[in-house]
Amino acid sequence: MLLHFTGADDLRITGDVLGAAGARPVLLLHGGGQTRHAWGALAEVLASAGFRAVSIDQRGHGESAWSPEGRYALSDFAADVRAVCATLGQPPILVGASLGGLASLLAEAEGPFARALVMVDIAHRLELEGVQRILGFMAARSQSGFASLEEAADAVAAYLPHRKRPRDLAGLAKNLRLGDDGRHRWHWDPRFLEAGHGEDPVRSAQRLHDAASALRLPTLLVRGGLSDVLSEDGAREFLGLVPGARYADVGGAAHMVAGDRNDAFNQAILAFLGDL
Repeated sequence: MLLHFTGADDLRITGDVLGAAGARPVLLLHGGGQTRHAWGALAEVLASAGFRAVSIDQRGHGESAWSPEGRYALSDFAADVRAVCATLGQPPILVGASLGGLASLLAEAEGPFARALVMVDIAHRLELEGVQRILGFMAARSQSGFASLEEAADAVAAYLPHRKRPRDLAGLAKNLRLGDDGRHRWHWDPRFLEAGHGEDPVRSAQRLHDAASALRLPTLLVRGGLSDVLSEDGAREFLGLVPGARYADVGGAAHMVAGDRNDAFNQAILAFLGDL
């Protein structure tokens, strides 16, 4: 079911909801440059397990509204998380990948409101080289776009050489928008990457460190074994800051864990939720 929420700044936030209306809500928050469709498989698994999966396009992404003022700081994404969660009827479980994880972490730091938190290949400490590689890929074709879905798929395959290039490009198409000029561009506001409109999470290290130190809810950290964004040392440091936090290392997966090893990722999530 497609729903529209009102985020901070009265921004329209679009989401999909799957599962019974009274079931415990799980809010799924994608990474920067992705859309809510990144969670399709997990949402179905969660609904089958008796949860209500709510996957949203974050501001400036997918079918959610673009900020007129280009407000894409972590604080803005965190404010949207709290605004959406206020409408869910009961404390949600937050599952955030990359940007979504940072937004969830900062939202919870503003005052406890969630039932549990799952951080997907992200923590308070990031590896600069990995972050720069992601930003470089996002920026490379953000304006010019691609002549076809096949050309976009080739770019993704070069960026993710460990992942098999899909034959069916329907999933990739959901992350692109077709312009009036016939070119395909990523489905997010290019200002998300511009200086002054967003926020460099690496430079927010102290703020993120303080937020992690303040966590007092059940927390699971999931790391892709091949990740160049969250190191093993960074993961261990996070676990030392968060009392009782659990850890799942998904071998063979890089930063986009769910897309690389979906079955193993889903199993880790369900095992954690089953113990709440």
